[in-house]
Amino acid sequence: MTFDFESLRNVLYSAVLSDVLDSFGRPNQAMKPFIRPLDDILVLFGRARTGLYMNAYSVAEGENPYEIEIALVDDLKPSDVAVFGCGGPTDRIAPWGELLTTAARCRGAVGCVTDGLVRDVRAIRQAKFPMFHGGIGPLDSKGRAKMMAMDTPIACGGVLIASGDLIFGDVDGVVVIPEAIAAEVIAAALDKISAENNTRAHLEEGMLLADVYTRYGVL
Repeated sequence: MTFDFESLRNVLYSAVLSDVLDSFGRPNQAMKPFIRPLDDILVLFGRARTGLYMNAYSVAEGENPYEIEIALVDDLKPSDVAVFGCGGPTDRIAPWGELLTTAARCRGAVGCVTDGLVRDVRAIRQAKFPMFHGGIGPLDSKGRAKMMAMDTPIACGGVLIASGDLIFGDVDGVVVIPEAIAAEVIAAALDKISAENNTRAHLEEGMLLADVYTRYGVL
C-alpha cells in the first residue's frame, strides 16, 4: 500500500491517530511521553526502518562498531524513518547526530525516532530534519553501544515496531500504525478529522458542547 505521506502529514495529527487506534483495539501504539521532538514545529510521517541497539563496553581490534548502522542508513529510501530501539530511557546510548542526519536526508529519509539520545542538535535543527528522541547528550555510541540488527522487530519508546509500520510524530508525541491496518486507520482518522472540524465550527457558533457531541460523537 502506498500513501501520499507529504499530503497526509499536513492533515493528520498524533492525537486523532491515537484515538482511532484505540477504537481498533490497539491502545498501546503511542510512544512513552519521554520521547520528544527536537523541533516542536516539525511533523514526521513515513515508514519505519528499524535498528536494534545493545550496550557495549569496548571495541574489539579491527572492529567497525558502526557497520550495521551504516548499512541501514545507506539503504534508506524516500519516505523512510529510521527508528532506533536503545532500551531507553538511557544515559549512555546516543545513536544519532549530524552526519547520520545528512546521510539520511540525502537518501530521501524523512526523519528519525529513537528512545536513545541525540547529539549535534543545533545542526539537526538547522537542517529542519524531524527528530524525536529520548534525551540529548554529547556521547558517541562507539564503545558504549552498537546496532546488532537492522529491519528486525524492536521496542522503541514502549511500542513494538516492525519495518514497514507507519510512524507519525508531532509535538504531542509519536504514534505507530501497524502496516497491516494502516489504510483502514488512516481512512478512519480522516473521517474523524472531518467530524472534529464540524464540531469545532458549531462550538465557535455558540452551540453547547453536549448538543454538538450528540450530533457528531467526537470530543
